[in-house]
Amino acid sequence: MTLAIFITGTLALLFGLLLGYAAIRFKVESDPLVEQVDSLLPQTQCGQCGFPGCRPYAEAIANDGDEINKCPPGGDATIKKLADLMGVEAKPLNAAHGEDAAAKTIAYIREDECIGCTKCIQACPVDAIIGAAKQMHTVITDECTGCDLCVDPCPVDCIDMINVPQTSSTWDWKESIQPETLIPVKVVS
Repeated sequence: MTLAIFITGTLALLFGLLLGYAAIRFKVESDPLVEQVDSLLPQTQCGQCGFPGCRPYAEAIANDGDEINKCPPGGDATIKKLADLMGVEAKPLNAAHGEDAAAKTIAYIREDECIGCTKCIQACPVDAIIGAAKQMHTVITDECTGCDLCVDPCPVDCIDMINVPQTSSTWDWKESIQPETLIPVKVVS
C-alpha cells in the first residue's frame, strides 16, 4: 500500500514538472494588436463579416490588413474605433455584410407557431435558443446578440427581431460618453 502511494506521488510530481516545463518552453505569445481589435468587436460571433467569429476577424484585420467595415452588429461606432486603432480612414459599413442596426434587437419566437424543427437552434452562434425537437423553442433574451441568423432558416417564419427597450440596465454607458461631447464645466469658487 505504501509503495503504491509512493509510486503515484512520484509519477504525479514527475508529470507536474513535465507540464510546468512544457508550459514555459512552448508558451505561445499572442499579438497585442489582435487582442485590442478583438476587444473592440461586439463579440456576437454572428459570422456576418465572412469569418466564423470575432477573433478570426480581428486576426485578419491585425495581421492581413483586412477591411475594418465588415461588422454590422458593431456598426459605425466600432468602425470609427477600429479606424483610430489601426490608423486608417473610417469607411461606411460594407453593405455586402448587412446593415447597421440603429437599435439593439433580439430574436423573439412566436411559440404558438413554432413547429420544433430545431433549425433556429442550429443557426444560433451563441446558443441563445432552447427547445427540443418537435417542441416549441424560446430565446434566452440575455444571451441573444441580435445577429438575425436564426430568422432565415425558420421554415414557418415564426421568428421576429424586436427592439430592446432602452432602460438603465440595457443602456451602454461606455458608448454613450464620447470625449468630444463632454462639455467643460467652469468651477466658481
